[in-house]
Parts: sequence; structure tokens; C-alpha cells
Amino acid sequence: MSGHGGAGEPLSFAGKTVKGDLGTLATLLPYLWPRDRGDLRLRVVAAIACLAIAKAAAVSVPYFYKQAVDMLTNDVDAVLTALVAILLFYGLARMADRTFLELREFFFARVAQRAMRVIALSTFRHLHRLSLRFHLDRQTGGLSRVIERGVKGIEFVLSFMLLNIVPTIIEIILVAVVLWALFDVWYTLVTLAAIGAYVAHTMLVTEWRLKFRREMNRSDQAANTKAIDSLLNFETVKYFSNEGHEASRFDDALRRYETASVKNKTSLSLLNIGQAAIIAIGLTVIMIMAAIDVRAGVMTVGDFVMVNAYLIQLYLPLNFLGFVYREIKQSLTDMEAMFRLIDEPLEVVDAASAPALEVTGGRIVFRDVSFHYRPDRPILKDISFEVPAGRTVAIVGPSGAGKSTLSRLLFRFYDIAGGAIEIDGQDIRQVSQDSLRQAIGIVPQDTVLFNDTIYYNIAYGQPSASPAEVEQAARLARIHEFVMAQPDGYQTMVGERGLKLSGGEKQRVSIARTLLKKPAIFLFDEATSALDSRTERAIQDSLREVSARHSTLIIAHRLSTIVDADEILVLDHGAIVERGHHGALLAADGVYAAMWRRQQERGDRSPSSDRGAKAALGAAAP
Repeated sequence: MSGHGGAGEPLSFAGKTVKGDLGTLATLLPYLWPRDRGDLRLRVVAAIACLAIAKAAAVSVPYFYKQAVDMLTNDVDAVLTALVAILLFYGLARMADRTFLELREFFFARVAQRAMRVIALSTFRHLHRLSLRFHLDRQTGGLSRVIERGVKGIEFVLSFMLLNIVPTIIEIILVAVVLWALFDVWYTLVTLAAIGAYVAHTMLVTEWRLKFRREMNRSDQAANTKAIDSLLNFETVKYFSNEGHEASRFDDALRRYETASVKNKTSLSLLNIGQAAIIAIGLTVIMIMAAIDVRAGVMTVGDFVMVNAYLIQLYLPLNFLGFVYREIKQSLTDMEAMFRLIDEPLEVVDAASAPALEVTGGRIVFRDVSFHYRPDRPILKDISFEVPAGRTVAIVGPSGAGKSTLSRLLFRFYDIAGGAIEIDGQDIRQVSQDSLRQAIGIVPQDTVLFNDTIYYNIAYGQPSASPAEVEQAARLARIHEFVMAQPDGYQTMVGERGLKLSGGEKQRVSIARTLLKKPAIFLFDEATSALDSRTERAIQDSLREVSARHSTLIIAHRLSTIVDADEILVLDHGAIVERGHHGALLAADGVYAAMWRRQQERGDRSPSSDRGAKAALGAAAP
């Protein structure tokens, strides 16, 4: 499912290619007439039938009114029962008009709401299928605003097209036919000319005013994005005492919104004045024609009243045309913005009929892997290494060497530029992404939690897990005691992005979440960097226990945490410059040994570093 890009570009959606506003409306048709839902199709038919009956009743109301007036003015001795009958028909027609309009809404409401839900869900799913590159380039506040306005736009178009535009068009046609049949063709022509002038004026002025509304939307989106970004980084704002700066940025967007809003509202007066003038002129001309015909004996007083009633009945819904047209145009613009998200191409896609990954031992192979975010800036250059089944390999190196990029490639957030990544002999590009990511568990250095409970965040690793399994994972991650010390226990809210928890507490929740997932392959990106030495040792023991006999890839910044790895790779400027176990690398006195000495001088020691020092002494001994 896809939408269209800029103005004049074809709109592609549900396998169809169309253009412009009519094309945008056409995108909704498959959802209003779903192939696999006969019950919803019956509801659409029933809604259309109710609409037709309601409009027929509405057109008959002035006719019964005319008959009653003629009886009262032409024949004072009219039979009372006939007059009462006419008035009863008049009342029934008015009630039928209102009743069948409501019944139309009764039948169509489920169709409209389902269409909105399906389209919104498709957009949401598509956003989750887009690459990490897309989400790093977009602002979350702006994205949420686009989706919110797009869904509201669909609701408005569906509601007002059926509540206002379509019924009014049907009524205009019926009234034109009645005026032509009962009176002179000039009544029909003048009525249609007045309506045509009204519609033309409304559309032209509204089109001119739309630029102010678009500027309002741009400013509103910018203000919303700045506000969300600022509040998400609340602590950073406080650290640098930049509340005034943030308020100034927000006010700048609000000022632009204010200017556009004032122009939008003042230009509305021009629209309203023109509409009122056209209605008054059309109504006056028709009533003068009718008055002349009454004096000439061609029409009765009842006819005069009926013509007046028809015109007022038509003009009342037209009073809302400017608002409806403007809002529909804006809704179509909002829908197009949402459809552009849906049209965003997928960078990482499954191969046709991609099978699920079959993990037998968890052997990972990087074979001549090259990668770049931009063609002129290579990140990885012909990287080759292996993580044997059930073994642990660590990757170290300076910042910017490409360590975290390896984890993103293993999860296939990006596709590599050259080479291959294999798990148990299967190229990860040839298996389904879902099965690949199910097989790998990661504890990232930068842990971000959902604004929900501790229980929810741990259970996110396996949503179907039982409370006992969640608690066991929390115990292994050494966070159960902390949770139970909270007044709300596992139902404690962690706040936006987990800001109510410390860095160490967030990291332990992340570890528990990954342990609960029970993956076949573990990936630790400095998994204990935010912990104190005592907790770090306990959790490392737990991680070593649960990852035993599992292939484990560790991305490390603190070398003391990986001294027990089966192999250590030293990455620098996108290439592997050294490899071997801890003792051998220290004995080689190369890049790794220099990094080790710098960290030891800074006092980066943990219980495991003592083992590393002993191993180094043993390797260096003759």
C-alpha cells in the first residue's frame, strides 16, 4: 500500500495509480467496499438506500407544505380531514428525512471506522518495516503529527462527503427536476446559476486561503516537534540552563503559526460576504419571478411558498460549503502526507518466499563484509571473522571504528554493500527478518525503555511469558530485589524513556528482557557499562551462565569485561588490525595492549581485570 509524493506525481495505493484529489479519494474505495467482507458491503448498500429515501422525503416536504397553503388560501370550506391528511404527510416526510439520514449513519459507521483502522494500522506497520536510516533522519514528533492528522483527515472526508456533499448534490438534482417539471425552465436555470456562482466563489476563495492553512500546519508541526524534542531531552536542557533558548525556538514556531492563523481567519470574512451576497441575489431573483407569476395567475400562493422553501432548503447546507470544502481539501492534503509515508520505499526487504532461519549451533560468519552509510564514507572494509557455535568473540576498538555497526548489520537493520553474513551457513539476506531477529538477543549500551511498568518492559522480551518467568529473568539480572523494594513492585512506572530509573537499573531491566527472550545467539554491547563493580561481577556471572553453549558476540569499550573471551578482535577505521585471546594480544604489545594500559592507568579495574592481569603475566613469562 503506498501513497503519492509531491504535487502532480502519481498516487500509488492498493495496486492502483491515480492523480490528484480524486486519486486520493479513490484510495479509500477498496476500504469502503472490501472484497472479503460481505457484511460491510451490505451496510454500504443499506446506507445508500437510506440516503436516497431521506432525500426523496426531503424534496417532498415543500410539496406537502404547498398543498396545505393552497387549501387554506383557496378554499375556506376545504374538508378538514383532507387538510389534516396533508399535514400528516408533511410531518411524516420531515420525520422520514431525519430518520433515514440517521439510519444511513447507523449502517455506515462501522464501514468508515474499519476503513480508518485498517489504513492507520497499515501505516503503522509500514513505519516499523522502514529501515533504521529512515527513522534516524525523521523526527518522531513530526511523524506522529502526520499520522494523527492523516487519520483525522480520513474521518472528516468520509463523514462530510456522506453527510453534506453527496446529499446536497442529490437534493440539488431532485429540486432542479421538480422546478422544471412543475414550473418554468427559467426557475431551474436561475437556481442552478446561483448555486454554480456560489460554488465557484467558494472554491476560488478557499483555494486562495489554503496557503495560509498550509503555513499554519507547517508551523504547528514544527512547534510540536520542537516541544516533544525539548521535553524528551528535559535533563539536557536543565544541564545547560537553556530553558530560555528552548522557549525562544518554540515561540518562533508559534509566532509563524499566529501570523498564518490571523490571515486565515480574516480572509474568511471575504468568503462569507461573497457567499451571503450570492445567496441573497439568487433568492431575490427567484422570489420576484414567483411573485410575478402569482400575480399573473400562473402560480398559486402555495407554489410561491414551495419555491421559497426549496431554495432555503438548498441554501442551508450550502452555508457550510466553504468550511466543508476547505476542510476536505486540508484533509486530502493531510491524507497525502500520510500516504507519502506509506509510499516510502523499504530499504531492507525479505527475499521472495524467504524461509525462517534455522539455528542449529549459532555459528556466525562475517565474510569480506563491506558497508557504508554514504558511498563517500566507508565504515567497514572487507571484515572477515567467525563466532564458532557456543563460543564468545569480543570486538574492541576506538569510538567510530564501526563496532556498533556490526550489531546493526547482524540484526539486518541495513543491508551490507559487499560480502556476506551467515548464521549456520544461511545468508541472513535469504531468510526472513522476523526469524533472524527472534534468534538474536541484544543488551545495548544505550537502554531505552517504554513509558510503562517494569513488568511490561521485562516481559517485552517475551510477551507471552508467565509472571514467574519474568521474575526469574529479573533475578538473573539482579534487579528483583530493587523492584520488590518499590511501593508498586513490578507495576512501578519507569517514565518517559525510563528516566525514572538510574542508568544501572535501566541496564538491568534490559538484561532481564533479553534473558527472558531466550535467544539462540547473544549480543552484548557493553552490557554492564552502567553498573558498579560488585553488581557487574554478579551480572557477568549470570550472563556467562545463561549464554554458556550459546554463540556470543560482545562489543566492548571496557576491556576488563572481555578478558575471558575465546577471541578478541581489534577494530580500527573499519578494519580488523589485531585478533587473538587476551593474553596473546597483551604479549603482542600492539594496539590492544596500548588500549589496555590506558584503561588501567585510568583505574578501569574490575574483578575480571585481575584475572586478565594474571593471564597477561602468564603469557609474558618465559
